[in-house]
Amino acid sequence: MKNQLLSQSINFGGQTIKGPLEGIENLGQLVSRVLEFLLPLAGVVLLFVLIWGGYDYMMSQGNPEKLKGAQAKITTGFIGFGLLVFSYLIVKLLATIFGLGSGIL
Repeated sequence: MKNQLLSQSINFGGQTIKGPLEGIENLGQLVSRVLEFLLPLAGVVLLFVLIWGGYDYMMSQGNPEKLKGAQAKITTGFIGFGLLVFSYLIVKLLATIFGLGSGIL
């Protein structure tokens, strides 16, 4: 019953199509698969935040309040990305300490 509900492959017209969760057996593998998508997405979000902050900075025309807002956007983008990288490194460190090195990216 479980395999029917969570089927990750389908046979359609003689061709087998496999789903993204094929071969996942435990939580560590699932987290690794999700991180494969989230880390590049965070980089793209950082790029857009920096472009948005840079645009606001250029369009501020010397207005101190607009300059502060633009600088806050840029700073927030870098802080958020730094926290993401820091948390990833902590997970890697803990995975190495507890012998789970192969389960996490």
